[in-house]
Amino acid sequence: MINRNTIDEILNVTRVEEVVGDFVNLRKRGANYIALCPFHNEKTPSFNVSPAKGIYKCFGCGKGGDAIRFLMDHEQLSYPEALRWLADKYNIVIKEEAETPEDIARRDKRESLLVLNQFASRYYDQCLWQSEEGRNIGLNYFKERNFRESVIRKFQLGYAPASGAALSDEALAKGYQREYLLALGLSKEKDNGLRDFFRSRVVFPIHSLSGSVIAFGARTLSSDKKIPKYLNSPESEIYHKSKVLYGAFFAKSAMRQQDECLMVEGYTDVISLHQAGIENVVASSGTSLTHEQVRLVKRYTENVTILYDGDKAGVAAALRGLDIVLEEGLNVKVVVLPEGEDPDSFVQKEGSRVFLEYVKKEAKDFILLKTEMLREESRNDPVQKSKLIRDLVGSIALIPDPIKRALYTRECAVQMEVREQLLMNEVNKVIARKLGEQRKSSERAAREEEKMLEEQVQVNDDQRSERTEQQSNYYQERDVLRVLLEYGERKFDDENTVAGYVLGQCASYEFENAAFASIFRYFEEALERGETPRAEELSHHRDKEIQEAAVSLMSISREVSENWDKMHDIVVEEKEAIYRNDARSAVTRLLLRQVRREIEKNRKELVGEKDEERILLLLRVRQALKEQELKLTERLNTVIY
Repeated sequence: MINRNTIDEILNVTRVEEVVGDFVNLRKRGANYIALCPFHNEKTPSFNVSPAKGIYKCFGCGKGGDAIRFLMDHEQLSYPEALRWLADKYNIVIKEEAETPEDIARRDKRESLLVLNQFASRYYDQCLWQSEEGRNIGLNYFKERNFRESVIRKFQLGYAPASGAALSDEALAKGYQREYLLALGLSKEKDNGLRDFFRSRVVFPIHSLSGSVIAFGARTLSSDKKIPKYLNSPESEIYHKSKVLYGAFFAKSAMRQQDECLMVEGYTDVISLHQAGIENVVASSGTSLTHEQVRLVKRYTENVTILYDGDKAGVAAALRGLDIVLEEGLNVKVVVLPEGEDPDSFVQKEGSRVFLEYVKKEAKDFILLKTEMLREESRNDPVQKSKLIRDLVGSIALIPDPIKRALYTRECAVQMEVREQLLMNEVNKVIARKLGEQRKSSERAAREEEKMLEEQVQVNDDQRSERTEQQSNYYQERDVLRVLLEYGERKFDDENTVAGYVLGQCASYEFENAAFASIFRYFEEALERGETPRAEELSHHRDKEIQEAAVSLMSISREVSENWDKMHDIVVEEKEAIYRNDARSAVTRLLLRQVRREIEKNRKELVGEKDEERILLLLRVRQALKEQELKLTERLNTVIY
């Protein structure tokens, strides 16, 4: 377990913009940074990083937190894993404290799976370098591929021995759980025992964007065609194939710096290009691209160049599966390598300079290349040509930028020898049909939701009114907590800080929002200990709900109105007075809201009451409440009607 001093050291040196910038393409805007949100699909940046506050916040989906929370949400890391990631980034030596059985029990399943995969990766690495079988077979294979030792170690390549249960037995002997070996696909059941899934294969670890080993690919070296050439880890809690691109961990910095992603097909293509100094490269590992994979690339660049082996028939088929890249708004180019070549063989034969020159010269726009190939396919067959034009129209209609869409329509009309307006009309029909389907789907979902609400939620008018009252209190509570976080440490008067003033005024108030109540208690407990409460500590809070609430409060932009004095009947003589007025106003509005709710509750009780003594008591309570209301409204310079 990481000790408290080490955690504090990590938090002190961590810069949120540097951490987020490892995964997201940030752009400077004033004192902050903006980007497309990595947590939801958007076309206009709403993701904001504030170095001064040490937080990030998406104003589209609401995600927010500090650098640790970003790693936990983005990389699906546990809290200790995120701390270790930061310690590694900032070269901090982690000091451990002895773990209790309770600490070990609390360690979540995901962390255990990652630890087990790391063990497996080291095991395969040792087999490659230290065993006779590994050196003679696995290492010899990599050397035949002309992979240098440095690149083999960089990608942590390994070898799975032929022995039936060597990995499984060693893992169990070291205390790793059987169920996790099965969950990760490292082992499989056989005759009431375990058998290794990967055997007699070279192994390619697959890394997350943070560098953790989340899965493996393994290639057989056997010539037996009955044996699958490649085996891959199954989907697990830590590995979702549709969200991963091989080599992305090693390529992310280069993709951002060069503002381009080269996309290839296989593991060895990625490794060979890295060895040649071309590092902005990832692989889809032979699968069709998914939205998640395309969005992963989009975090670093909007320019993608896809490299295909020199097989035109194969390229034509592959192009039909690339519409998804257009739909995500990326600029896509395609390079067809010379016949008989793949990126691995071509770069090793010609070298990086010639390779890059070829890519630059031969890169063709995806839509235009698709048009050219479709035209060749149809030749003089009008029926086939009509069918292929509709295929082309479907691709153009996916382009989100209307100007780019119009330019492609014009160019394709020329190449396919059809009128531009005719092609544009067909594109518009596809777009209109798609929008209509989306509208119907939304309407259907809305009807289903409305029906569900009608069936499940039956409340009378009084309950609705009460619920509305409770919901509206959220804003008053939020404003008081915002004041605490923004100004809590500042001096309010000769005796109190702003935190002391707010806590004293609201001591009897019970917050309805659970996260707000926890934040309020944090300030209360800090003052009771004689400490100065610090808002920054809440942005690092391990409770996700509390942290997100604190970050949202810290992200609220509060500008002083030019007519502040007119609104509140307060003359602002200096800027420092503004926060005091802000604190008074927020507290007064919350207390006034509470008093008015009590008055309404009192009114309802009076309406139904028959007992005269009870009525007199309620009237006295009402009078006291009205007097409180008058005092509070006078403080706000408002009028009671």
